[in-house]
Amino acid sequence: MSSGTPREKAELIQYIGVSALSPEEQDTVNTIATEHYEKIKRGVHNDTSLVVHVKTHNAEGNRKKYSMHVRVITPTKQQFDSSNADDWELPRALHKAFEDVQNQIRHKLHTDTTRPR
Repeated sequence: MSSGTPREKAELIQYIGVSALSPEEQDTVNTIATEHYEKIKRGVHNDTSLVVHVKTHNAEGNRKKYSMHVRVITPTKQQFDSSNADDWELPRALHKAFEDVQNQIRHKLHTDTTRPR
């Protein structure tokens, strides 16, 4: 057993492209990602690492379009990738990407307990 400090959630969630966002948007991404990380961790039944990739399109125009890509990597080397979820609103795009990953986890690992076996 090692006597080191326990790993923090910040090390398990990696953000790509967040530096191009405003501080408020960065806080929104961090809040939603940590909220969904707990749900994904429960669905996989293990510690996972999470990669959140954020892209913005049309940044110079009136509105920005956000494109999200979420990747979940489990210790058993299984990977779950979200399809590129995009929207004009940052929270909605993030929720779409995380819901896609959670649906893939439910489908692949059969964690849905609402139906009898």
